[in-house]
Amino acid sequence: MENQPKPDLPIKILQFGEGNFIRAFVDWLVDNLNEKASYNSGVAVIQPIDKGLVEILSDQDCLYHHLIQGLENGQKVDDIRLITCIKKAINPFKNEESFYALGTSSEVKLIFSNTTEAGIAFDEFDFPSDNLSKTFPGKLVQLLQLRFEKLGNTPQSELAIIPCELIESNGDRLKTCIEQYINLWELGKNFNSWVNQRVHFANTLVDRIVPGYPKDEIESIRPRIGFDDRLVVKSESFHFFVIEGDEFIQSNFPAHKHGFNVKYVKSIVPYRTQKVRILNGAHTCMVPIGLLAGIETVRDVVEDVQIGNFIRATIYDEIIDTIQIPDGNPVEFAEQVLSRFQNPYIRHELTSISLNSISKWKVRILPTVIDYVSKNGQLPKRLTFSLACLIKFYLSEEFQIKDDQKVLDFFDSLKSEANEQIVHKVLSNHNFWNMDLTQLKGMSKAINIYFEKISVSSIRSILINIK
Repeated sequence: MENQPKPDLPIKILQFGEGNFIRAFVDWLVDNLNEKASYNSGVAVIQPIDKGLVEILSDQDCLYHHLIQGLENGQKVDDIRLITCIKKAINPFKNEESFYALGTSSEVKLIFSNTTEAGIAFDEFDFPSDNLSKTFPGKLVQLLQLRFEKLGNTPQSELAIIPCELIESNGDRLKTCIEQYINLWELGKNFNSWVNQRVHFANTLVDRIVPGYPKDEIESIRPRIGFDDRLVVKSESFHFFVIEGDEFIQSNFPAHKHGFNVKYVKSIVPYRTQKVRILNGAHTCMVPIGLLAGIETVRDVVEDVQIGNFIRATIYDEIIDTIQIPDGNPVEFAEQVLSRFQNPYIRHELTSISLNSISKWKVRILPTVIDYVSKNGQLPKRLTFSLACLIKFYLSEEFQIKDDQKVLDFFDSLKSEANEQIVHKVLSNHNFWNMDLTQLKGMSKAINIYFEKISVSSIRSILINIK
């Protein structure tokens, strides 16, 4: 990559996660701020799990291209940008020394993360001693502890943590995990006080459709870029970043002042509820239904007459029924989302959304189901059917399911069970849902009926009778 531009930027940002979304969202924002607002901030990317992309990123001198395609005000947008803000890419499992050195730098003021919904978790059996913690929050505590020991309780040690995981109160949840590790590992009151005084946590909401590597278009893209980029990431043009953040966070990440769709608010709750339930909920609902019906992309699902109408009915009749926005209309948001789903320039594969679908169903759909039951006294039939399809999807040999190994092992253990036993064990798995879904009135019966039908009939023939 000798001929590619590489600005000399100080590393002010650490980033846990190197996946498609965070590179097409946070790194894109930082790169634009460097150009348009003299932000002058470099990013060090930290791979949160032992298998990831930092080796490829390092081989490319931490350079990659971001392709934006879509429609804005009826006009075609087709823009490709070389992202140059990443200065280092580190696998902490192979290079702990570099990982820890970054955390003790007084120049570092921000930490972003995107480790999926399952990433912000506390493990009471995680006692790493001299080793790296198994969880992302645990690794973060190890990093923060060294920062505190080197820089002390001083203004130079101050920094902000801005998680982008799509879970409710993600900043608060992450801080709770950190406090749990401080107590578990007996790291002391002084360190705990420093975390409360000098470490600023933000709750956030992120919104951008990122289908990832454009494998079907890469041959036409290569002539537009300067090297064989294995990490090209494609997204829609729309982006929205809602942040509950104090003055320290706003001053160190001032994207809201430079024309980006970044909003600092007192509460993200109404924004999050609307986005997660409509956009992400629809995504998670359509994944197993579409894949089991032989459909590959979000656009094809929405444009399929039968399944598309099913998804629209799910949104308008079941999801929106549980949403109240004081200063907005969820119907308008839903119409915008469906339009984004049909972006002709985006091939958003259902398999790319299927990662960790169990935890996604819990976060994105289960609250809607519970609220719908509370309001209407009955289950939402379409969302319930999506859960039956999800169980069938996880048991299928046709697809390469991507999830935590414990989840995969659980479903593998069910494959010789009778249908009724499978349904009971999945619904009653407290580790999946943080509750026993067999206690939700009518759930076991409904899932058993749907699951039995899926076993002997096509998805399309079942949809006809779900109204």
